[in-house]
Amino acid sequence: MMKILVVEDELDLLESLVEDLRLSGYVVDQATDGEMAEQMIYEETYDLVVLDINLPKRSGLSVLEEVRSYNKEVNIIMLTARSDVEDRVSALDMGANDYLLKPFYFQELEARIRSLLRRKSVQQDSQLSCGALTFDTSSRQVLVNGQQLTLTRKELGILEYLLLNMGRHISSEELIEHVWEADSNSFSGTVRVHIASLRKKLKAELGHNIIQNVIGKGYIIEEKL
Repeated sequence: MMKILVVEDELDLLESLVEDLRLSGYVVDQATDGEMAEQMIYEETYDLVVLDINLPKRSGLSVLEEVRSYNKEVNIIMLTARSDVEDRVSALDMGANDYLLKPFYFQELEARIRSLLRRKSVQQDSQLSCGALTFDTSSRQVLVNGQQLTLTRKELGILEYLLLNMGRHISSEELIEHVWEADSNSFSGTVRVHIASLRKKLKAELGHNIIQNVIGKGYIIEEKL
């Protein structure tokens, strides 16, 4: 059973998230300020922490920095206001695994949680697979029917991120945030160019497209092909 800590000082939102996550089958603890959160993370073992940036007593960024000084394994999703661009960049630089902009739909948060917990489970096994395709995250090699496929560094990064998030739509903006460098000036057109090249190479070997693009939702590799 996966254990999650939700840290949020907006009580209505906190109660809603805790209830929905418990209904989804998770064991959930809650905290309403930074000091309480830091103590709970230190004393308990969590698979994932949902951590608001703007907290009383101690900010979410301060908690994140402290936790990362002794715990590199726990997954952390930051909740941020739409205007806090600098805070989002700081959170990622300080070791947050992901972030979500308020307001958000619970289904999106749950999808991010499933994605991160899936990544945690595959860390024990470096092989990511989809049909005849295998991605070895240790050697950074992609095999199709046992034959190595040559990809660029960006293509490898995109494919790895889509495989780690298999079954979830990924926007161009999210790919830029997670595959490109923080100081990159990339935009959605850049992503489309790399995706097109990657899809062409994969289709040549697999005989079909495994990366689908759904307008308004983003790119996705389905779990069942």
